[in-house]
Amino acid sequence: MDINKPQSSLLNLAIGLFFLAASLASGGVNAKDISQREDVQQFINEMVKKHQFEKPSLLALFNQVKLQKRVEKAIASPAEAKPWYKYRAIFLTNSRADGGVKFWKENATVLAEVEKRFGVPPEIITAIIGVETRYSKHTGGFRVIDSLSTLAFNYPKRSKFFRKELEQFLLLCKEEKANPLQLTGSYAGAMGIPQFMPSSFRHYAADFEGDGKKDIWKNTADVIASVANYFTIHGWQPGKAVAFPVTVEGEKYKNIIGKGFKPKQTLANLQSSGVNIEKINLPLDTAARLLSLEQRHRMEEWAVLTNFYVITRYNHSDHYAMAVYQLSQEIKNRYSRLASK
Repeated sequence: MDINKPQSSLLNLAIGLFFLAASLASGGVNAKDISQREDVQQFINEMVKKHQFEKPSLLALFNQVKLQKRVEKAIASPAEAKPWYKYRAIFLTNSRADGGVKFWKENATVLAEVEKRFGVPPEIITAIIGVETRYSKHTGGFRVIDSLSTLAFNYPKRSKFFRKELEQFLLLCKEEKANPLQLTGSYAGAMGIPQFMPSSFRHYAADFEGDGKKDIWKNTADVIASVANYFTIHGWQPGKAVAFPVTVEGEKYKNIIGKGFKPKQTLANLQSSGVNIEKINLPLDTAARLLSLEQRHRMEEWAVLTNFYVITRYNHSDHYAMAVYQLSQEIKNRYSRLASK
């Protein structure tokens, strides 16, 4: 179905009845009907004009939306804002590493097949799922539509982004025939085991078995393939390195610790600025970036490469990408030791 073309009256009626039924099925009464707010009305009108939704059905839907103060509070204090040594302690734990080994063992066949198809190694996919939801144990308890609506209409700092995600979410529900009042996720609206935002689901979710469904909530094979597909489309380089710890000399290196995630320097540039890269057995023209992380009593430097940049596309945070990378290496080491016994 082409959602950008006019739909028949019969289909519009079906969509309208679906959202109305979803609204009634949700139960409870919203203390404040946000469907009458001017900004919400504007959004509804845009959905009607752009995607041919039925206005009465959207009014009925948003009448059941509940804006969440907890969401506003959570997004104002993200874990990524912590210094690296505190952030690292959240994710680099024995329980999360052991959980990764268990996940790898249970899904070894799928992980191996996905690596053949997409080129993304099992430890990276496993670490992403471990960081995001502890291997499906914590997928979030917020209704996605509540989270996205709260941030779209009550968080001006990023309202433009979340309005787009809310738009994508409603389109997703239409396409997947899902009840928009039942899907749950994180405070930011990230969904399922891999914590895809709605736009990511629509662009990158994969159907591993070819059964016509992309289930990132319960189908682990689809989850693994979806993460790998995300990485591949964002430029993952199979068999290439991710990052290396380095040492620095003098003060010149501080001039190349720049903002932004894309590696715009080369290893040669790093070397000429006082970065010791002797242990990095790669061509000097390899794209790289110098990353400095805060430990408790010192700074720690890393040369991060293109694959590290790809990890930051999943979550725009150096701390996040480094946690995923270091967890992946710990999982890989433990899995290898177990397999060699």
